[in-house]
Amino acid sequence: MNESLNEQLMIRKAAATPRGVGVMASFFADRAENAELWDVEGRRYIDFAGGIAVMNTGHRHPKIVAAIEAQLQRFTHTCYQVVPYEGYIALAEKLNAMTPGRHAKKTALFSTGAEAIENAIKIARYYTKRSGVIAFSGAFHGRSLFAVSLTGKVQPYKAGFGPFPPEIYHPPFPSQGASLDDTKKAVQHIFKSEIEPSRVAAVVFEPIQGEGGFNVIQAEAVKWLRELCDEHGIVLIADEIQTGFGRTGRMFAMEHFEERFGIVPDLMCIAKSLAAGMPLSAVTGKAEIMDAPAPGGLGGTYAGNPMAIAAAHAVIDVMQGEKLPARGQALGDKLKAVLENLRAEVPQIADIRGLGAMVAVEFNRAGTGEPDPEMTKRVQAEALQRGLILLSCGVNANVVRFLFPLTISDSVFAEAIDVLQTSLRAAARQ
Repeated sequence: MNESLNEQLMIRKAAATPRGVGVMASFFADRAENAELWDVEGRRYIDFAGGIAVMNTGHRHPKIVAAIEAQLQRFTHTCYQVVPYEGYIALAEKLNAMTPGRHAKKTALFSTGAEAIENAIKIARYYTKRSGVIAFSGAFHGRSLFAVSLTGKVQPYKAGFGPFPPEIYHPPFPSQGASLDDTKKAVQHIFKSEIEPSRVAAVVFEPIQGEGGFNVIQAEAVKWLRELCDEHGIVLIADEIQTGFGRTGRMFAMEHFEERFGIVPDLMCIAKSLAAGMPLSAVTGKAEIMDAPAPGGLGGTYAGNPMAIAAAHAVIDVMQGEKLPARGQALGDKLKAVLENLRAEVPQIADIRGLGAMVAVEFNRAGTGEPDPEMTKRVQAEALQRGLILLSCGVNANVVRFLFPLTISDSVFAEAIDVLQTSLRAAARQ
């Protein structure tokens, strides 16, 4: 029997690429437009994964395509550290102005989220002349060795890859699974039994944990973290790699806490939807901290690639011109309402949470309250069979997260919601 084109590619994939690069779908992309994707056999899917929060402005937005094409006609690479270019400076100026806080800021550009995280830690260590780092359980900060050491989820990210760098500590994250008092007690225990606060360089946290399950940090916890860091001279780093660029109803999630408490981080890590699929990340922060490393201490051959920078300028124009953060808030509210209305029919729904369009639904076994990762798998499979791409997350793999493009049309969004409801009902009955 002849294999389909997708099946042929799966055979080639298995032979040519390692199993450690996990792949969710059994089909291969051919083309995409806004929130829709077609595979190599012509099947259409609605994309509620967005390249894991990368496509907030949708696939192939005309303004972003035009910006990349225009840069392609000029030059594709010089290495900014060898021959610089104005686009890098202009993007740094925009990020300095856009990010929370009116203090003096500077921005360094990199290629990936993991690079941004690692460089933020380097900057904090150089500035403080300290070595310790506090991250949180359930966190995800990347797959490079130091970034995965900061990550607070063993499977599949940390298992088998140790030993890890020392002086990294993981108190419980103050959200659904732990109270702020739990976190405070754990941090004080770390200070008493593991490392004195005068040797801690940085605290790094996600305003909403991505891979950890879309856990929203308690607002009072952000205030406490700021006070803790100010008391001990620790650099506070916000990982906005998944939460940034309109996903939470604001351009950046930290704006919610700036509005409520006037709190801003010292450094912020940005990536994913910054450049709409082009590899680009940034560390933006207080000028005196960013200026700490000596010349040559930061950078990278591809860091701040001009093609990616051109895309990022267009992304910012689209975000602002099309008011995408506000649209994300409106779409997220609609999605939450739909999920709430399904609780009676889908008893496995344990929690619906998130900010703006960063929404997730958690599943527990009805009657027991135990995490239900099998329900998550069934929902994904039912949706995919009907042409809707969904992602899971959570330490217990029992959460479905929604990362649709904020540019999605009303008609396609409505179609996706219908598919989601049908899939949830079908999975609940199995």
